[in-house]
Amino acid sequence: MEKIPKTMSTQHPDNVNTPFFASSSIMGGEDEIQEAFYAYSHLGIQEQMWDVEGKEVDTYVVKKLLSKYESYFRKHPLGKEKRLILRVPNPAVEQAEAKVLLETLESIPRSYDANALFYEKEIAPIHEVILPMTSSAQQLLLIHRYYKQFVSGKAHQILDEKGTTLKQWIGEFKPDIIHVIPLFEDKENMLKAKDILKTYLKGIVGEQIPYQRVFFARSDPAMNYGMLSAILLNKLALMKMKELEEETGIRLYPIIGVGSAPFRGHCTPQRVKQVLNEYPSVHTFTLQSAFKYDHDVNEVKQAIQEINQSQTHAPHVLDEAEALTFIERYAKAYETHVLTHAPLINRVAKYVPSRRLRKLHIGLFGYSRQLKGESLPRVITFTATLYSLGCPPELFGLESLSKADLEYVRKHILNFDEDILEALKYFNPSSPCVSEALKTWISTHFPHHETHSSHLKITDYIIERVNKHQHHDLEALIIQAASYRQFLG
Repeated sequence: MEKIPKTMSTQHPDNVNTPFFASSSIMGGEDEIQEAFYAYSHLGIQEQMWDVEGKEVDTYVVKKLLSKYESYFRKHPLGKEKRLILRVPNPAVEQAEAKVLLETLESIPRSYDANALFYEKEIAPIHEVILPMTSSAQQLLLIHRYYKQFVSGKAHQILDEKGTTLKQWIGEFKPDIIHVIPLFEDKENMLKAKDILKTYLKGIVGEQIPYQRVFFARSDPAMNYGMLSAILLNKLALMKMKELEEETGIRLYPIIGVGSAPFRGHCTPQRVKQVLNEYPSVHTFTLQSAFKYDHDVNEVKQAIQEINQSQTHAPHVLDEAEALTFIERYAKAYETHVLTHAPLINRVAKYVPSRRLRKLHIGLFGYSRQLKGESLPRVITFTATLYSLGCPPELFGLESLSKADLEYVRKHILNFDEDILEALKYFNPSSPCVSEALKTWISTHFPHHETHSSHLKITDYIIERVNKHQHHDLEALIIQAASYRQFLG
């Protein structure tokens, strides 16, 4: 049985500090080659996600890793002990990037050849691709079938009257098949994930499927429906994955995309136990840039080891109707805050620094759907903006929670109080994004919360400059505030 990675290094740009190996604060392609090696060799992360969306595609990543770090990969085979996984564009949503998908799939056999030459035996360096914003089984099946028919399958095409095949001329095209991991990012499709995955698995019946991985977003649902909704939606989806596993007999390995801010998952080296307890059935956890670069390296390595050695358990069980009723009410209150402050968020977001040389993949607010016609920045920038304005987005919508709601939340979200208390350290009552109702709720339910005095002082400066439309030093102040939190957004 293949060992499925427990830890996945990603390229999410939520870090404050620039890693020592990077050529500048905005990491580019060659920096990301070094980053993958650093994640594998120094930190002990088992898998690197390579994002091919929204940037110049580097289809030679496998060749570069093997040639640049030969002695390491001789001892730690790429594709076995260390895994590389590609995140590809979704043509249904990102039409401008659609042909990048084909280009990426075409590169997989070439990477296979490079690996085979290096190890002098057949080891597939890339087993799977991740499809973001999955909304149907057809999207998954089209990738699976395209690869099988037009990438590996073209080996049998006859080229001349002598019957010469492409395989005879060029060689084999391996692996024969590529598995597709759906990434579910919005409420509708997270709730339909079981049906979508079931249809996909039926569509590839007859092929050897020892297991299937499935990926759930944690950040985008928080941005779209609020933090509490995101946690509950993940728990509902994970509960249904267990049902699907029992129905099909196919082992499912869930992945969750968690960032450092409580709003985006609250996964920091100091909080690994709490995250494992909140999502007990998750097999793989993403480790994003702030986790890797904004903490003491020994703490980071120890935390990674803890996740790598952890065991999965049964998912939490929720009443779906009860959870959805709560989500609907709370999401409306959250949405009201976001819409009210959208112009201010967009104005300040321009001064949040970039950390990667690319546009991030297009989210629900920015492309296929908008919140009541309002476009907003991507979630890391959104989170960084609100923290910089002294109103962490975890707080939006809390004033709508009754005493019964609070009991419900505390019953089903184990780390609720800890998440909110952490966010409240960076709360500034002078923030233009804080309503009187929210202030009252905070003073009623968390009257003795801590305040980070240095962060408070910086957000005072930011608020003052924003109110006066003085933006010239905002970026430096935003970075300074983020350094106290140990994450950008």
